[in-house]
Amino acid sequence: MAEIKQIQRLDLNLLKVFESLYLEQNMTKTAERMNITPSAVSHAVKRLRDCLQDPLFERSQNKMVPTPACKRMAPLIIDNLSRLRQILQQWGEFDPLTSKHHFRVAMHDALEPTILPSIAKVLFEKAPNITFASVKVERNQLAKGLTSGQFDLAFDIALPLKPPIRHENVRNDKFIVLMDRSHFLLKNAGCAKLPITHEQYFKAQHISVSHRPTGAVLEDFMLHQQGFTRTVSVRCQNYYAAKEILKGSPFLLTLPSSFGAQLVDDDLVTVTLPFDMPPISTHMYWHQNTEQDSALSWFRQALHKIMVDNHQQQTQMPS
Repeated sequence: MAEIKQIQRLDLNLLKVFESLYLEQNMTKTAERMNITPSAVSHAVKRLRDCLQDPLFERSQNKMVPTPACKRMAPLIIDNLSRLRQILQQWGEFDPLTSKHHFRVAMHDALEPTILPSIAKVLFEKAPNITFASVKVERNQLAKGLTSGQFDLAFDIALPLKPPIRHENVRNDKFIVLMDRSHFLLKNAGCAKLPITHEQYFKAQHISVSHRPTGAVLEDFMLHQQGFTRTVSVRCQNYYAAKEILKGSPFLLTLPSSFGAQLVDDDLVTVTLPFDMPPISTHMYWHQNTEQDSALSWFRQALHKIMVDNHQQQTQMPS
């Protein structure tokens, strides 16, 4: 087995000789292919043998036949050399149709159902070989993650971040109410313009959604700013749990319209809030250094268009 220190000092040019000799299985042809002397090929092979502690090739008539260990490892080495060449050839260039780039996007998991399906559909049409991952990040770590390259872009509410972190508002969601279709308030509403009144909303029992165990959620914070307080009877960690609790219950769930579009079904209905509340903004964040990278610039522009188009579709909600 090769020693780690020897591997770390290995001249990677030797792997090019190894690749050629494995394919040609002949010292002379390898020398001609690489435009070096046969003795240089022999010297390179000896250095590899010393490093990897394996004969690598054994002479049989006019052929250099690979050893069993060589046969096992050579395809992996050759494949990775090929990948490295492809990366270096594409340095500074990005073709979405052929690129195999991997992108990372940070977002709260509540945003995933409203964003990821559209991203996957559009990107796999325009860039079929790329891959991407959605990763979770705490808000106080967002700037650090973008600076370190832990992820390429991030989506979150409006945050007080300064350059070199840049951001752009890509979606404004109005708040709506999601409730059971057979809710007694709807039965009593008749043909009223607003299904529920201001008084009914604040007398009702509410569900809130937050990963935090305590503290006001965003909509409560915004209500408090207007001097309003509501009764939260159930607090859960995700909107899909809240959706199931709503069915057959007297509870109301206040949430952004794009989230409501994902949750509404035959048992639930969305209604307008009986008072004005500022919309919630979703911003896209990136580090200014990435603006010089063609792949990341393309990715940012593609996601910006996806967000705008996606929001237009989701605001046309069924009721």
